[in-house]
Amino acid sequence: MTINPGAAEFPHRQIAAQLRARIHRGDWAPGERLPSIPTLATQFGVAKQTVQRTIDQLRIEGLLITRPGSGTFVRGTKRRMNRLSRGRYGAERGYHAELAARYRQHLMQVGVMPCPADVAEGFGIDPGVPLLVRRHLVRTGDAPVEVGASWFRPADVRGTSIERPDVFDRPLYQEVEAELGRRYTSAKDQVSARLPTREEAELLQIRPDTPVLVLLHIAYDAEHRPIEVAQAAWPGPMTTLTEEYKIPGVRPGVPHDEPDLALG
Repeated sequence: MTINPGAAEFPHRQIAAQLRARIHRGDWAPGERLPSIPTLATQFGVAKQTVQRTIDQLRIEGLLITRPGSGTFVRGTKRRMNRLSRGRYGAERGYHAELAARYRQHLMQVGVMPCPADVAEGFGIDPGVPLLVRRHLVRTGDAPVEVGASWFRPADVRGTSIERPDVFDRPLYQEVEAELGRRYTSAKDQVSARLPTREEAELLQIRPDTPVLVLLHIAYDAEHRPIEVAQAAWPGPMTTLTEEYKIPGVRPGVPHDEPDLALG
């Protein structure tokens, strides 16, 4: 393993390219520990700081994970989130057993607490208003892949199973529909990227400078009143969001070479 001092590419990027190729080739399997930074520095004939920049780059790309006191390890496969929150409801209203087999949700907290600004906006209320929250952590294997929360108006769920720390044998939305008598009929997803909070970084086992993808999911009833506002944060480098959809055909009477635009 060598670098070319005369190349235009920075040394840490040359090293990253070689380590990346070895990971893709399978020289290090998912979960396998890489040689230490001093060892890699000796092998490449560079300073330890150069190797650290390499590790940071590959970690941001999602190929590596650094565990304090243990070393640097190869990450597993990216988690692909198909169709955003639509997978929560499925093509038909029902629970998908294969999802339960791959992902385990751990209920962390159920209680009333002040809501953050994005949740408040979803409900159309002021930030800090007390709402009931159900917080969870999702794992696949031993790896945490999602930290999330579902928020409800306390008056809506008072006296129901939703306000108790119960683990349900069906999706949360189905429990809510049965307990509240309100049907989920439409939803809106908002996706953004930011740095994690300290708690998110700890729960997801990522460094504080690793970005997370954040989903805000607002579910409405038939009268377009918010039933639930849900949040989910995923490690950005390890998450791919995929949305598949049909492209409308040409409208009758509109020539193919003319744009069919509807301006509001």
